[in-house]
Amino acid sequence: MRIGRAATHDGTVFVREEGEGLVRIEDPYRAFAAGREPADLGPAEGVLLAPSDPLVVVGIAQNGPDHVSPVQAWLKSPRTIVGSGVPVLLRRDAGQVVAEGEIAVVLGRGTDGLTAENAHEYVLGITAVDDLSSPDRSSFDPRNFESKSGAGYTPLGPWIDTALDLDDVALRLEIDGVTVAATGAAALPVPIRRCLAYVAAWSPLGPGDVVMTGAPFSQNAVRPGQVVAVTVGGVRLETPLR
Repeated sequence: MRIGRAATHDGTVFVREEGEGLVRIEDPYRAFAAGREPADLGPAEGVLLAPSDPLVVVGIAQNGPDHVSPVQAWLKSPRTIVGSGVPVLLRRDAGQVVAEGEIAVVLGRGTDGLTAENAHEYVLGITAVDDLSSPDRSSFDPRNFESKSGAGYTPLGPWIDTALDLDDVALRLEIDGVTVAATGAAALPVPIRRCLAYVAAWSPLGPGDVVMTGAPFSQNAVRPGQVVAVTVGGVRLETPLR
């Protein structure tokens, strides 16, 4: 199932994909806690938003083949999240901007008890994320605050796919329609489930929270005027840059 959020005349509601249309559904996190798929509530019309509204967004650092140290986590403001198709104004005062296409995991419930072996039992689904970054700031900003915090610097969505494989999902990064990176979860030096276990061992996460799993093979410099597309499985996220 592909789950999203939409702005409708009734406010923000949860929806699922139905052909070219939308079907309103009950709270998917409540359904997840009950061990079932969310029930349909009727047809819906609206504009898709980012599919999750997390309290916490976690980034995974050092998940690359050249890092001798273990992965570490860092936090990114949820207020930087925007939906697919929303233009993002790049900062002009922070050096080169890089698009980092990543597999994003959306938690379905609290992470108490999560281990590498059972991590899939805590995951509502997977979506696409573009962790826009200004790496030139890293020498001044080892905590990633300045380099990751631009307005709109976390395009997310547009769907959470509940059927994608946590261990083997494809990832593609395109710039202006040209594929610049094609990789996937199986290529990550540290598997996603181990990243989730690491995060859960240090800090609690809850329903709707997002873990970005790293971009060791899926990043590219970008500039204003380009369009970035990140595809995870069949979930395609597009972001015009301004």
